[in-house]
Amino acid sequence: MAQVNLGALILLCCLSVGFGWRVTKNEGYVYPKELYFEQNLDHFDFTINATFTQRYFVSEQYWTKVNGPIFFYTGNEGDIELFIKNTGLMWDIAPMFKAMVVFAEHRYYGKSKPFGNLKPSTKTIKEFSYLTAEQALADFAILVKHIKSTNSNAKNSPVVVFGGSYGGMLSAWFRLKYPHIVTGAIAASAPVLYFPSTVKCSQYNEAVTNDFLSVQNGETCVANIRKSWKTMNETAKKPGGLKLLGEIFHLCSPINSSTAVESFIKSIFDNMAMVDYPYPNNFLSDIPAWPINKTCQHLSKPNLQGLDLLQAMHSAIGVYQNYTGSVKCYNVKTTETSKLSTTLWNYMTCGAMVMPFCANGVTDMFPVKNWTQESFDKSCFEKYGIKSAPEWALTDFGGSKAVEAGNIVFTNGLLDPWHVGGVPEMKSESVVSILMWGAAHHLDLRHANDADPSSVVEARKTQVKHIAKWISSTRERLKPSTAHRVRRKRRACE
Repeated sequence: MAQVNLGALILLCCLSVGFGWRVTKNEGYVYPKELYFEQNLDHFDFTINATFTQRYFVSEQYWTKVNGPIFFYTGNEGDIELFIKNTGLMWDIAPMFKAMVVFAEHRYYGKSKPFGNLKPSTKTIKEFSYLTAEQALADFAILVKHIKSTNSNAKNSPVVVFGGSYGGMLSAWFRLKYPHIVTGAIAASAPVLYFPSTVKCSQYNEAVTNDFLSVQNGETCVANIRKSWKTMNETAKKPGGLKLLGEIFHLCSPINSSTAVESFIKSIFDNMAMVDYPYPNNFLSDIPAWPINKTCQHLSKPNLQGLDLLQAMHSAIGVYQNYTGSVKCYNVKTTETSKLSTTLWNYMTCGAMVMPFCANGVTDMFPVKNWTQESFDKSCFEKYGIKSAPEWALTDFGGSKAVEAGNIVFTNGLLDPWHVGGVPEMKSESVVSILMWGAAHHLDLRHANDADPSSVVEARKTQVKHIAKWISSTRERLKPSTAHRVRRKRRACE
């Protein structure tokens, strides 16, 4: 019989029995060390010799340095430091597993820019042709090999990858594409099915609307939001109306139409639904606990009309945009949020990350917006000179078939509008998909908090249980077999 990893066995037994065990917040971690690695610009065309510098962060604070596990975060569409500060789960459980913690930045984002601050356009098609999920995954694979090859104590370290949102998609796909490198994946709020042939374009905005309907005075709040779009449009058409809108919403510069304000407010409501957490946070903006509930308090009066309605809307968006009171005016000309780059992400959605969104103002609370593949392709070609590939991600990564890779835990919060494109709830021997009530966008990846709903507490228990199983299984597989040891003893006797 092969030797048993006693530590892992004890951990698994404790988790299965559940003696009141739960993940607790680790406030003692030291910020990881910033490092850089030279990556190939193109991993799949061997005639191209160009390289770029990828940034990553490493912490060995809790690592055993004897093939202890590596917890590896697959970077999102933004500066990786944003995710270092908002992915507390990895820090909370690193001491338990004595794990090395690594955060890898996605190419073109943060400080990992092959072409500096160049923006995607019809004139930069060549420069941005290397901005794909496939190239990013290859970066991560090469980086893991680099970390292991330059540290002899990490040669046989099991690698567990973590990611949220697009990063969660990458984690699941990393396990799928490179199972010989990745032991298992924690894919939180990963909309791996959010593509035109698998999701209706109306579902996301309906989910956001349902979040607003679910709070106190939600129906009145949603009714007022629906009315506000028409009121903005009517106000804008009056003499001096655009200037008045700018004054009401405290805009930093003049606007040419009410559409700019509509898009700005809608993006706020979208973000608010994603970060509707049970405690204050500053992930995307400084906001209070349960921001949607706070927002609807400003829109709880029935029959609001005219300027009163617009003033109420200004107060409502202030919960997200200016809760601290430090913002003097709002800039509606940019959609950049915190350290995320929506400009680069919009380019990626014009390639293989095609995600459809539409609104009808009836089953949702937003201005009518149609979506067709034809109009989307036309817009992408006009902006970037590229034609989208709406089916490629499903073909390349398998969609729901990606679960066949095994060793993946998918989690989705039911308050998170992205859950409509996530893997439905399921349980199998090696793949689990968990739906968490009362949870927004990858809440389970954040630091443990006393305000966390029990669904999140239980999801983390399941995640840790599977991580322990993956690590134990990998270590057993890497051990020399008993038969091999017996043969060696016999040769010694001869």
